[in-house]
Parts: sequence; C-alpha cells; structure tokens
Amino acid sequence: MKTKNIRNTAGYKFLICFISGLLWGTLAGSVGISMLVSHRIDEFYEKIAYLEHTIQDKNEKLDKLEKSINNANIVLKDISVILEFTNLSEEQIDQIDNIEIEKAIKEKYASSLGKEIKGLDADILVQIIDKRILKFHNAEYKLTVNKLVLSDVLKLWVGVSVFEVTS
Repeated sequence: MKTKNIRNTAGYKFLICFISGLLWGTLAGSVGISMLVSHRIDEFYEKIAYLEHTIQDKNEKLDKLEKSINNANIVLKDISVILEFTNLSEEQIDQIDNIEIEKAIKEKYASSLGKEIKGLDADILVQIIDKRILKFHNAEYKLTVNKLVLSDVLKLWVGVSVFEVTS
C-alpha cells in the first residue's frame, strides 16, 4: 500500500509541475510576443504620422500653386526645413516631436506659399520663427534660425535646443 501512495503522490507532483511549467511558458511567450508587436506598432505609428504630415503639406502646396499658376514671376513653391539639434543626444530626440516641430514651422510659413519671391523679405522670414519657443508633451524647444536660402524653395536650417525655464 505504501508504494501506491508514493506513486500517486509522485504522479500528482509531476502533473502539478508540468501544468505550472506550461502556464509559465505560455505567460512568458505571451509577454515576449506582445513586446515585439507593441514595438512594431510604435514604429508604424511614427511612419503614419510622418506620412500624414507629408500629405497635408503636399496638399497645401498644391492649393497655393494652383492659385498662382497664372503668374509669370517666380513664386515660392516649397518649404524645406532642416532641423539641427544642439545639446541633445540621439535618445532625447523624439521622432514624433521632430515631426511636430517641422509641421509647426511649415504652418508659420504656409501663408507665404504661392507668393512672388520679389515680394518676400528674408529678414522678416527669419524673424517669424527665430527665438520662438514650442511646447510639446512636457518638453519646450527653443528655435533659432541658423541659415535661410530663398529661391523657389525656402530652405531653413533651424537650430533646436531644449528650453529650460529658470525661475
């Protein structure tokens, strides 16, 4: 009789160990897969935000160019923004904030699209965003225009640094 109890007890222990191992394995696999999927979803979200911004920008340019198609003079057709981050590491540069900063800058110059280049003043264009502070998701960025090239494409090199409030 003692041998039957020992065999039954060993069988129950093996069954409990097997089932708990199976549950822990399933749990670990689920966590691993969800981490991989969430990382991919974040990447796709950034790409979608960038593409939506690009579509909106292209539509604005198309509208402005259609309005000024009859002009024989050179008009402003596009705005190109090159962001130069200062005092920020690669980890601190957030792709979504990067897109939002570029979008905010282009919105400031959207009214200039389709206008004649002769009628635009480079100094005023610089002053539109120079020393401006933008706030996104608990972060404040200070913009400084480093360089401006005005042709049919307005090219801006904008320095971006984290703005720290001293109080």
